[in-house]
Amino acid sequence: MLTSLTSAPLGQPGRAAHAVMIGSGFGGLAAAIRLGARGYRVTVLERCGVPGGRAWVRKQDGFTFDSGPTIITAPFLFRELWELCGRRFEDDVELRELDPFYRIRFDNGETFNYSGDPAAMRAEVARFSPDDVAGYERFMQLSEAIYRTGFEKLGHVPFDNWGTMLRAVPELIRLQSYRSVHGLVAKHVRDPRLRTILSYHPLLVGGNPFSVTAVYALIAYLERAWGVHFAMGGTGSLVNGMVKLIEGQGNTLRTGADVATILVEHGRATGVRLASGEEIAADIVVSNADSAWTYRHLVPAHARRRWTDRKIERSHYSMGLFVWYFGTRGRYEDVPHHMLLLGPRYRELLEDIFSRKILADDFSLYLHRPTATDPSLAPPGCDAFYVLSPVPNTESGLDWMELRETYRARIARELSATVLPGLEDRLATSWVTTPPDFENQFLSFRGAGFGLEPRFTQSAWFRPHNRSEDVKNLYLVGAGTHPGAGLPGVLSSARILDSVVPDVRISV
Repeated sequence: MLTSLTSAPLGQPGRAAHAVMIGSGFGGLAAAIRLGARGYRVTVLERCGVPGGRAWVRKQDGFTFDSGPTIITAPFLFRELWELCGRRFEDDVELRELDPFYRIRFDNGETFNYSGDPAAMRAEVARFSPDDVAGYERFMQLSEAIYRTGFEKLGHVPFDNWGTMLRAVPELIRLQSYRSVHGLVAKHVRDPRLRTILSYHPLLVGGNPFSVTAVYALIAYLERAWGVHFAMGGTGSLVNGMVKLIEGQGNTLRTGADVATILVEHGRATGVRLASGEEIAADIVVSNADSAWTYRHLVPAHARRRWTDRKIERSHYSMGLFVWYFGTRGRYEDVPHHMLLLGPRYRELLEDIFSRKILADDFSLYLHRPTATDPSLAPPGCDAFYVLSPVPNTESGLDWMELRETYRARIARELSATVLPGLEDRLATSWVTTPPDFENQFLSFRGAGFGLEPRFTQSAWFRPHNRSEDVKNLYLVGAGTHPGAGLPGVLSSARILDSVVPDVRISV
């Protein structure tokens, strides 16, 4: 049987084309599954000892910690992958929808339960500011309109030519994408607390709400439409399920395989060379590594025209992340699955992180308690947590070897004084990740937690393209390419490959 839908399919009679995937984050795993479903032989190369990229799992002292993503939205993007393999997602992964999605706690102790229930949200808004209910409704209507265009129409469209961008500009202008997310929210609601609640979402994908394009206001409606979920067993259960799909397709995932160079001949990617010296030939190469790292360190300088060292170094990158993972003896039943603990400052703190690149005396925190939903992630009667503090990336020059423990202790004291009383006396296990760890372990340029910052001038056509503009047969997926970070973004980047990667000729 001959399968071919393009005029110039890859591969030779009797042998399917070979795709090499650099990295096994969610974008890389999803791309491998999609390419495998189209007939490619796929080899996934992961430099770490376990798959998952930033979503790797650590087990310590009887506790299970997801190191990366914890918020699952748009679950249909996962179900599509299982369907491509003729399987049912629900047979391998159980998702639980959370209610509320998050609890937001202000510095003065006020709390707001953020959920997907329109009536409950109106009531919460009215409790804070009755005069802002109508403005909130207008904002959500606009969020839906942005979602319909920005996610449904453009989220899986490759922006690798200027014409695509030009055709999208009128619609993006109509949806006020020239504003920042905070600016768009502020146009509709007046209470400063509600402005914070409705604008913080870009921080979940590495952006400053005061500079990121208002396109990211779509997240508010995305969450309402599809819910916020948790995978039972932890996010690692999704990684394990995707690895099994790849293996079920007859394809390969190799851990401990550190790619040192993408081989380029006559402007075309021909394979990769590992740090061990081994060379692996390929018809196409797909990088799920950080896009800036891919161009700066994996693609030879002579093969780059657009993504030169100078352009990469002058680009704007997302904040760094200080993440403290810990387990407790005893449980904190009043703490929900997701909680945001806001400090006394909002705009000024973000300026310290993104612009001034200094470590402030105050902080805002994201507290994750997965055992609120799945107690199996900790020993009986215990809780597992991680707490994340946005901090400057490594461009700041901060010495995290010196700061690591003092900063952790500051966070511990704050949690103990607010939502986790007695924490410091109940710690059962603990470990910390800082921006240099992101740079060294995940090869994240400048230790940025989410790659390039998603401001307007670094989005869509301005972002590194899914089909490399510098090297033929090189493709990019993941947070650093279009459409951006977050699970819906990286899974959508894999969908885009269906449009830009040639079909493969198979002869059997």
